[in-house]
This record gives sequence, structure tokens and C-alpha cells, in this order.
Amino acid sequence: MERKLRIAVVGAGLIGRQHARRVLDHPLLELRCVVDPYADPADVPMGPDTALVTGLGAVLGNVDGVVLATPNAAHREGALAAIGAGVPVLVEKPIADTLAAAEEIVAAAEASGVPVLVGHHRRHSPLLARAVEIVASGAIGDPVAVMGSALFRKPDDYFETAPWRTEAGGGPILINLVHDVDGLRALCGEIARVQAVTGSAARGFAVEDTAALTLSFANGALGTFIVSDAAASGRSWEQTSGENPSYDRAEDEDCYHVAGTRGSLSVPTLRLRTYEGTASWWDPATVTTVEAPCQDPLGRQLEHFERVVRGETAPRVSARDGLQALRVVHAVAESARTGAARRRPHRPSGGPAGRRPQHPENRSG
Repeated sequence: MERKLRIAVVGAGLIGRQHARRVLDHPLLELRCVVDPYADPADVPMGPDTALVTGLGAVLGNVDGVVLATPNAAHREGALAAIGAGVPVLVEKPIADTLAAAEEIVAAAEASGVPVLVGHHRRHSPLLARAVEIVASGAIGDPVAVMGSALFRKPDDYFETAPWRTEAGGGPILINLVHDVDGLRALCGEIARVQAVTGSAARGFAVEDTAALTLSFANGALGTFIVSDAAASGRSWEQTSGENPSYDRAEDEDCYHVAGTRGSLSVPTLRLRTYEGTASWWDPATVTTVEAPCQDPLGRQLEHFERVVRGETAPRVSARDGLQALRVVHAVAESARTGAARRRPHRPSGGPAGRRPQHPENRSG
């Protein structure tokens, strides 16, 4: 029996509490401490030997891994502290609030060899993994067009309990769209160019509540995407996938549709439409629903992180992968600000940007 790994969860907000509960439930992990100077102990999931502490620095020498679930602007400080102490860290998405901060984390991780896993937890979803397999197999031909949405309504107390979400960097582009950007990269390859408009009329905050995008992929596919945290709709990953029972389920809806030269795939229902002969609107298509298990991706991500901490595997979503997703969302924000299309500034290492996406088990992110 392997010894239990000692884990510190930093940040006792909404996502931090979810991570803490899963650490407590994991048979090979021990929740050594929760780090949050403002948390009410009554609200924090803790085991009998868990300490609630105010700072990360004092505990880094006594833990094997860190789960960083602080507000976006604090990711840089926490990640660099863990890396500097040689402690593997799971950094909630986005990897940082600015590109400069993200680049610092990437440089520190790659120079030190300390593993950094970015919390794009949908990469651990069996539903998304199966969709990636189908597209990569050529079943729908070459991807041509992608339509996507993340439409949901966050309740007022979501903002009241964390006022930073009403300011720049706290809107659905950085908090929510970054998940979908990563998912679309997994499905269709790198995003090479974006154009966007944003609005804040629904909530009136200093940050956007709605954004509409056009996307150009490196492989030539084009896409559209709309995201809003003020739209009372169920067409978001959380509500369509059913992976988190906390959300209302919209099981008859999809949030992504990928159309290729020989068929199309709707996700997450995995309704696959293909042609055996000539692909033509005159000819009948074969429509099937592909099976895939519905499992908790946050739990699967934690299982993966346990193996990362033990040195048994590399992070599925590395710091550099997290930087690539952040570059896209920053290009979205810059396009909305200037009214001009923006190109993603850098190509990730590891091969040409237009290659066909691989099965997620066989790629770093």
C-alpha cells in the first residue's frame, strides 16, 4: 500500500471546497491543510487532522502537493511559491490572470522540472475524450465548421460572495470561456485567429457578461462561439454533460457541434451523423449515438494529479498548455477592446499547429 500524499488546498472558495472534499474522499490522499486567511472554519471541508492556516509559505515543507484555487490574480504568487519549494502544483484555470504572469509560471516550471498541472478538468472527461477520438479518427472527415455555446445564468450571490468577479478578469471570458477554448483546441486543433465583441448590458458590471466570437483554426476550420453568464439557458458544458449534479441538467441539448467533410458530431450527446457513400444533402445519412460514461472530471483530474505527484506520469494539461489557452482568451478580450481580429501570438512547441488532434491520453494537453 502506497503512503498517503499530503495535500494543501489553497483557497476555500467555491472550487477550493470542491477540491477539498475530493481530497478527503481519495484513499491515497490526506488533506493536510486548507490555506485561506479569510475562511470561516464552519464552511471549510476538513478532516480530523486538517489544519486551517493563513499562509502557504509555512506549510510548503510539510506537503507533497498543492491545489491552488485562489482568485486568478493570486495564481502567480502561489504557483511560484510551490515551484520554488519543489512541490508539484495543480493550478486552477486560468493558469494566471495575465500573459506575463503565466509566462513566469511556465518558465519556472520548465527550468525546475517541478510538475504543474493546469485545472482544465474537462480534459479528464470521458465524454470529451470520446468526442476527441471520433474527430481524430476521421469519422466526420476533415473539420470544416464548429459551433459552440456556453450560455448559463449565474445567480446574484455568485458575485456578492466574491466581488472580484465583477471586475476586470472576473467575467465569463477568463473564468468560463477558457474552459471551452481548451475543449475546442482538443477537438479541432490550435486556434489561430479570433474576432470578438462583448457586452455588459445585462449586469452592468465593469467586466463583460456576454461575448460573441468567430474563430479560425490552424487546420482551416472556422467556428463561432457565444458565451454569457447572464443568459437563462442550458446550452453550456456543465448543464448538457450532466457531469456535475449540482447544475440543472439539459440532457437533450448540446453545446458543441463539429461538422466535417463526411459528417458531423454533436457534443456532449455524441450524436454522430455520417455518410457511407457520397456525402451529399440529397443522400441519406447514418445517425448514431456513441456511448461514453458520465464521470466526475474533477475527481478524475485529482486521480491524475496523484499520479503526477508520485512521478508516475506527466501533467495532461501542462503549464505551457494553460498558457496557450490563456493566449486565446486574451486575444478575444483584445479583439473586443479594439474591434480588430487578433492572431494567437505563438505556436505551442511539439509540432505543427495544424496537425490532427490526438487522443488526450497521448498528448500533453
